[in-house]
Amino acid sequence: MRITTIEDVANERVLHLTTTGRRTGVPREIEIWFVVHRGRLYLFAEHGERAAWVKNIRSNPEVSVQLSGQGFGAMARVLNRAVDHGLWDAVAAHADHKYGWGDGLPVELTPRVPSDAGPRSDPTGDA
Repeated sequence: MRITTIEDVANERVLHLTTTGRRTGVPREIEIWFVVHRGRLYLFAEHGERAAWVKNIRSNPEVSVQLSGQGFGAMARVLNRAVDHGLWDAVAAHADHKYGWGDGLPVELTPRVPSDAGPRSDPTGDA
């Protein structure tokens, strides 16, 4: 399946996230649930700021994603409850509907569009 918008993969169950180890610089991959909201991917850290992958993102927000047989780069951002409360509640509700669980610290992934990509290959759907 070729991803043309992020919404194309909204029903997939998991993605593979690769972060860069904050101390070692070694790629670290996890398999994790996700939801799609407004052209972005949202992940939930069950252990909040204690999760190694969240610490890695705090150190280096550039990540790689494998989803539905395709890989792409993304920028990650840990949501702030005080600032992002409406977004936090919305994506938690999506996760609760999809998985029956929406607790945890939400992390937003904004897919990067390749420089040679045309409007039809923008994975955010914002073309």
